[in-house]
Amino acid sequence: MLPTIKKILYATDMGENADVVFRYAISLAHRYDARLTLVHVTEQLGTFGEALFEAHFPEDKAKQMHTEAVQKVQKGMQQQLEVFCATELKNSEIASHLVESITVIEGHNPAQAIVEHAKAQHIDMIVMGTRGHNALGELFIGSVARRVTQLSAIPVLIVPIIQAEK
Repeated sequence: MLPTIKKILYATDMGENADVVFRYAISLAHRYDARLTLVHVTEQLGTFGEALFEAHFPEDKAKQMHTEAVQKVQKGMQQQLEVFCATELKNSEIASHLVESITVIEGHNPAQAIVEHAKAQHIDMIVMGTRGHNALGELFIGSVARRVTQLSAIPVLIVPIIQAEK
C-alpha cells in the first residue's frame, strides 16, 4: 500500500530564501490535498544568558523578564509568519485553506523541537531548506536539517538553497 501524505510540516528559520522552500511545501500540500503546518523554533536563552539575567536581577524578576521577552519574540514571529504566508498565497491559484496552522515554539534544540512537534501533530512529512554556512557547506546539508533527518521517523524533504554568486 502506498503511504498517504495528509499533513505536511514546513519548518522555517525565516531566512532570505524561505519563500523558495515554502513554495515546495505548499505545492506538495496542493498535490496531495494535504494540510500544511508552518513552524518556527526560537532558541531558548542559553546558560550564559540566563546567568547574566540572574546576576543582575532577583530570580523572580529575571524569570518574569525572560518570559515577557520570549512572548514578545514569539508574537512578533507569529505575525511575521502570518504576513509571509498571506503574501506568498496572495497571487496564487493554490487555496490558502491548505495552511492549517502557524506555530512558533521555543526550544534549546531546534531539530529536536521540530521532530517532537511533527510527532505531536501526526505529521506525515517535514519540508525544510538548507544552505551551507562554510566552504564545506556543513558537509552538504545544514546542521539543523541534518539532525532532523537523523531524529525523524517520517520522511524529510530537504530543499537546497543555492546562493547566487556575488
